[in-house]
Amino acid sequence: MAEPVISKTGNSGKTNWSVLLGAAFIMATSAIGPGFLTQTAVFTQKFGADFAFAILASIVIDIGAQLNVWRVITMSRMRGQDVANAVLPGLGHFIAILIVAGGLAFNIGNIAGSGLALNVLFGISPETGAMISCVVALGIFAFKEAGAAMDQVAKVLGGLMILLTTYVMFASNPPVATAAAKALFPTDYGMLMLPMITLVGGTVGGYITFAGGHRLLDAGIVGEENLKEVNKSAVTGIVVTGVMRVILFLAVLGVVSTGAQLLASNPPASVFQIAAGDVGYKFFGIVLWSAAITSVVGAAYTSVSFLRSMSKTVDTYNSYVIMVFILISTLVFVLIGRPVAILVLVGSLNGLILPITLGAMLLAARNKKIVGTYQHPLWLFIFGILAVLVSAYAGANSLQGIASLWK
Repeated sequence: MAEPVISKTGNSGKTNWSVLLGAAFIMATSAIGPGFLTQTAVFTQKFGADFAFAILASIVIDIGAQLNVWRVITMSRMRGQDVANAVLPGLGHFIAILIVAGGLAFNIGNIAGSGLALNVLFGISPETGAMISCVVALGIFAFKEAGAAMDQVAKVLGGLMILLTTYVMFASNPPVATAAAKALFPTDYGMLMLPMITLVGGTVGGYITFAGGHRLLDAGIVGEENLKEVNKSAVTGIVVTGVMRVILFLAVLGVVSTGAQLLASNPPASVFQIAAGDVGYKFFGIVLWSAAITSVVGAAYTSVSFLRSMSKTVDTYNSYVIMVFILISTLVFVLIGRPVAILVLVGSLNGLILPITLGAMLLAARNKKIVGTYQHPLWLFIFGILAVLVSAYAGANSLQGIASLWK
């Protein structure tokens, strides 16, 4: 078993809050990537106001999953893969392979999204835009205090995304009352299984739910004395993601409710342009770049964190390995191109990974050899079990839908 991460004491309250908020935004902006924008637009166009139910259900599952995972990581003082290995030898390595592979696939799409965003803003080719964005991301990890730089970038760009999308939402004048009613009483619950598991997979599936938890661990915000702060950060991350999802959903709903058709080649871009004209289109470029570059940073940071306990070299040269991860993602996009439908596919598959990762965390939560004197609340444990069962059931039912999407 890997040695627990030792708590770093002496942080001031102000520094702690900055890290807590940074961890929440790293998780949230890792989830809010190009795939997030595309999935929300596509599903809203397909399901209309009924999609509100999938959003609400996914937020509830997300909170249960994230609170369980972040608590176990910070109370055990071990990264997710080490916790899983403590539950069952070899399970952590298996999960690490799945998450790193998924993180790399996502990052290719994230880099592609950053290139397309700069194409919208400045007219340069997506490949050139991707390379410029790659340099920006590399610059963040070139800082000696890369963690603090990552926190600040996530908070600023995350807030900017929400503000600009809110403007477009009001411009599109969505039917809010209808959406609120459908959030509880959709036309058909069954048809929303695939979008729900895709949202869960894209929000807390795969590497994403570990992004903020590992950030808190690296900052030394661990142990029962920091439990309240961990809870606050975990819930904040889900709330930020949920707010962005709801705002974007309402913006799209307002557009499609008028009978307008979204461009198949770029659904979210057409939402911004139809709702707010050329200004809206430029806003989309800013939102897409912000979503893409923060997701590049979050995916690379978290994916590599799963390799740190498997290799002393990776642990010692962590920032350099992250930079290589980003470079590989960029080269794959520039040389091969953006994989067709891969963002939706990987988002769904991440949802299928969630029952495994969350299940391992729940087993660890009841194991005193892993979490020590920490008492995991029964209500949260039951909440986690329900999240595992719902995500496993929805994931199994979505396999056929995933296959059709890939075709």
